[in-house]
Amino acid sequence: MNFLKNKSGLVVSLGTIAIAFFALVLLNNVLFNKARLDLTEGGVYSISEGTHKILTEIDEPINLYFFYSNKATEGLTSLRNYAVRVQSLLEEYELYADGKIKLHIIDPEPFSEAEDKAAEMGLTAAPISTTGESVYLGLAATDSIDNKEIIAFFDPSQETLLEYEISKLIYRLTHPTQVKIALLSSLPMQGGLNPNPMAMQMGQPATTPAWSTYSQLAQLYDINVLEQDSETLPDDINLLILVHPKNLSENQLFAIDQYVLGGGKLLVFVDPNAESDAEANMMGMSAASSSDLARLFTAWGVDYNSSEIVLDAAKGLEIRMPDGKPGRHIGYLGLDRENIDGQDVVTTSLASINGASFGSLSKIENASTTFTPLFSSSEFSAITNSMVYSMAGQNPERLTNNFTPGQVSRVLAARVSGAANTAFETLPEGRVDEDWLKSADNIQVVVVADTDMLTDRFWVQTSNFFGQTILQPFANNGDFLINAVDNLSGSSNLLSIRGKGKYQRPFDVVEALTVAAEAKFREQEQRLQNELQQTESQLADLQSQQSESGALVLTAEQTAAVEQFVAKKLAIRKELRVVRHQLDKDIESLGSWLKFLNIAVFPLLLTLLLGAIAQYVRRQMMKQMQQLG
Repeated sequence: MNFLKNKSGLVVSLGTIAIAFFALVLLNNVLFNKARLDLTEGGVYSISEGTHKILTEIDEPINLYFFYSNKATEGLTSLRNYAVRVQSLLEEYELYADGKIKLHIIDPEPFSEAEDKAAEMGLTAAPISTTGESVYLGLAATDSIDNKEIIAFFDPSQETLLEYEISKLIYRLTHPTQVKIALLSSLPMQGGLNPNPMAMQMGQPATTPAWSTYSQLAQLYDINVLEQDSETLPDDINLLILVHPKNLSENQLFAIDQYVLGGGKLLVFVDPNAESDAEANMMGMSAASSSDLARLFTAWGVDYNSSEIVLDAAKGLEIRMPDGKPGRHIGYLGLDRENIDGQDVVTTSLASINGASFGSLSKIENASTTFTPLFSSSEFSAITNSMVYSMAGQNPERLTNNFTPGQVSRVLAARVSGAANTAFETLPEGRVDEDWLKSADNIQVVVVADTDMLTDRFWVQTSNFFGQTILQPFANNGDFLINAVDNLSGSSNLLSIRGKGKYQRPFDVVEALTVAAEAKFREQEQRLQNELQQTESQLADLQSQQSESGALVLTAEQTAAVEQFVAKKLAIRKELRVVRHQLDKDIESLGSWLKFLNIAVFPLLLTLLLGAIAQYVRRQMMKQMQQLG
């Protein structure tokens, strides 16, 4: 009887455990299906809080069509891995959208209806061979009224921007109205009449064309160009751009202050010496060619001196000097990836930025805002006065006189965000205290201490082709402007998304072994090449010492020397083979250890852990059975 009782109790216990297991699985799938523990560097498998908020704001269902040439990419391991990365992230979007996003994964095989649909959607097929084979790796999104947004091709080199680009696509689809920009500029960005009254006499054109940066903005956005004395801002704008703001009135500054505190986004370009400020340059007044927003900058925690210019001996651009020879201008800076922030979505895709007479920005001590550098000089930089800079004129070699680098990297452009107070203690004359904003929790401002970077000569060459203007960029100045406008004109949720880490990680230890061994290999190979050259020279000399019969005559010493070299060459070649073999051996040894850990050690540890848990559960069951008995 005790046996049957114990046996029935064991069956009941096992049944209870089975029911509890399935109940926990069901409970997990229902309640914890969105729970994630992302231990990767950069959180590549997680979506940010800004993306979560964008997903909650979706009003109507969205269809995402992920076109991925699965069969055509067989053998392209790197691209396939990246496609898995994209698909897994898209599945996260579908999961957290609470039914508002439907993901469709499509393999557009050649000559199929799916391929026709991909082409119809506007996606780009990337060629993978000279025979015309191509693959798709893009995304199209549509809503219920057939609005459409696409990512033509997911470029693996832009992996850090993956979440940002997808979130931007969804935001644009849910906010289809054209972005509206207000532009206030004291520079001739739109082109027009040449401001130089002596232009005709000097052989200059009577009119100047619009800057390419302005033309790009006009093509992509709805621009409202404000009058110089405008004291009010339009109510429906998504972004305010200030370019070289000079002599702004109290009411203009107050309007900008209230716009920013009210949640408006601002992109401002100031300059200690705007070389495109034709009127100031004609008057020969360096102070007149500078711009500032000192009062507002102070309230936003930004320190900027409009009379100081950054010189950089390491980043100076080469120009034609007065004597006609090329030379380095340390006031004209060519920034590369070392000087450009790789984390901010506005700058992470940029490779080069050119500009002139940059100013320097810094954060005011104890400021409540967050100050994030976007562009920086090298450590071989120094500050000079704008008067000294102007006096150098057309002879930039004067700037190098007494130049001493300060061993400090200086910020040339920055993003400013966070809590800020108004810059005004009292209202300007004529203003009423109805909606006076005194503070804000999160302002969004991007400040660039240069305006010359917006002019054509620093980033693009233009040509006319049958009446159309063709742009040939040689720097990313225009890309920066468009990226900044796209980013700032979106929601605050988009602004909070930053560049993430990479899905594919290099084998650092293997690469270190390879580099060390190849360095040794190259050193010995160079030694062999030098000895070969010496021997060939000796043999050439011997070749000239021919007998009358034309036969080569070698002394016993020369013969011994040649034989010694041949023996030495064979020895060195053997040594090189040993180095290469040792390299392969080290890598194979590392691989064997990794395989051993993955195949044996970790599974064994997991087995022991599960065994310990099973033993614990068994003991608990035995205790229960004994109590029941």
